[in-house]
Amino acid sequence: MGLEDLNHNFLTGTIEDLVKWARRNSMWPATFGLACCAIEMMATGAAHFDLARFGMEVFRASPRQADLMIVAGRVSQKMAPVLRQVYDQMMEPKWVLSMGVCASSGGMFNNYAIVQGVDQIVPVDVYTPGCPPGPETLMHGILTLHELVRTGEITRRRAETGAGAGVHVTERRVAVATPT
Repeated sequence: MGLEDLNHNFLTGTIEDLVKWARRNSMWPATFGLACCAIEMMATGAAHFDLARFGMEVFRASPRQADLMIVAGRVSQKMAPVLRQVYDQMMEPKWVLSMGVCASSGGMFNNYAIVQGVDQIVPVDVYTPGCPPGPETLMHGILTLHELVRTGEITRRRAETGAGAGVHVTERRVAVATPT
């Protein structure tokens, strides 16, 4: 019976698994709120939804301290170079989450001033639908990204293709009971 037959724990796990666990449990998002989706992103970080339980309580204003870019809202042609500059300043490994239909495909703004999908500027790993997507949908997208980081699928795809994972998640809506 060799070591490969043992169940992994903190003593017998691989360094690679430890690194994936640390990356997943300490993502620091760089906010890139451009429109109404940014309000929902702020609500997700508030006490009611509490991103702190996923190790994401601090939204970073500096791209050098962030490893997850949440693009929330429509991206104008003038803002596209700024978005790319912020992405380029982020340290590797880095991930991008496209929040809302406007960031993902231009939404209802099919004109020359709006970029028809943020994937034309940066590689997107997870797309979250909705106009605007609620905090539940954003958290579902973040947890999907966490799972992709845990399995190492994103780093494999990025190494092979140079693009993001391009995973589309379904919209989540949860009825919240309000106290009377």
